[in-house]
Amino acid sequence: MLSDYDLLKFLLPEFLVEHFNILKADIYFEEKSSIPEEFKERLLESKGFLPEIIVDDYPLRGKIVKLHVKRRRWTDKSSGEILQRNWQVVAKGTRMTNEFAVFLKKISRH
Repeated sequence: MLSDYDLLKFLLPEFLVEHFNILKADIYFEEKSSIPEEFKERLLESKGFLPEIIVDDYPLRGKIVKLHVKRRRWTDKSSGEILQRNWQVVAKGTRMTNEFAVFLKKISRH
């Protein structure tokens, strides 16, 4: 199994891993402009993004990773209806991903 150090060498330049501490890890995502499968039969066009959400995710080197997620907003050209994918990114009642919430729930039982 790879150590945290070895894994980071795959993700980051080795020079950074060897000579610097990670203080904060923020990753920014923008939803791709491919039409969602659930709306495939409709004539849609992308009309920008919904407000960004920030989600806590699995720690990286002991630091919480912040995921900045911008979801796309779609307009149906024939009806004018505004649509979006139904992402379940954030665990209900938290500011963390569903996977991280399940992980924390499991380890709190031990």
